[in-house]
Amino acid sequence: MDTSGFQPLDHQRLAPDEMQRRAQALNVEAQRRRSVREFSSDPIPEGVLDHCILTAGSAPSGAHKEPWTFVVVTDPVKKRAIREAAEEEERENYSGRMNEEWIKDLERLGTNAEKSFLETAPALIIVLRHAWQVAPDGEREQCYYTQESVGIASGFLLMALHHAGLATLTHTPSPMGFLTKLLGRPSNEKPYLLIPVGYPAEDCTVPTLERRSLEQLRIQES
Repeated sequence: MDTSGFQPLDHQRLAPDEMQRRAQALNVEAQRRRSVREFSSDPIPEGVLDHCILTAGSAPSGAHKEPWTFVVVTDPVKKRAIREAAEEEERENYSGRMNEEWIKDLERLGTNAEKSFLETAPALIIVLRHAWQVAPDGEREQCYYTQESVGIASGFLLMALHHAGLATLTHTPSPMGFLTKLLGRPSNEKPYLLIPVGYPAEDCTVPTLERRSLEQLRIQES
């Protein structure tokens, strides 16, 4: 194998007790993460979102194509336009696209077609998936495992934002094609996820939920 394009791995092997400490600490932090629909309008400190997006960009991707773009929207006019378009789609969903079981499952979360958080949150991050890419010479290039790759990057982004002390919501108004037009993005960039981000409102509440236990999550094969 030609190793001219390789470099030594930057990896530090940790002592077992340090591994346990880090794994437990991250789990404790992750368990505090919740989806939030009540945001403060307070601005996010400069540079925080940039570091979180760089963390998302460190995710693995098929053939290292990095098939993602992250659009940050803070302009009030653009946020209102996104809200209006999203609510239009959501009204269609609640009035006929979603079946009764789906609507019933959403009732306990307190969600409906009204999406005021799209304006209240100081920033919206729209994750776009590259269905294909355009080479510098204008030729169309294939991307691989784009759904999986962008899903992993989105997970990295959500955890980075939580770690930075911010609250988020994974919002998926369906269909989301209106975002490509509103954001002026090329046709190969498909909306994947709309993430309102900011501080939670002082009186913010979230549904009382239980997460599955380790015994329910893990199957041990010997």
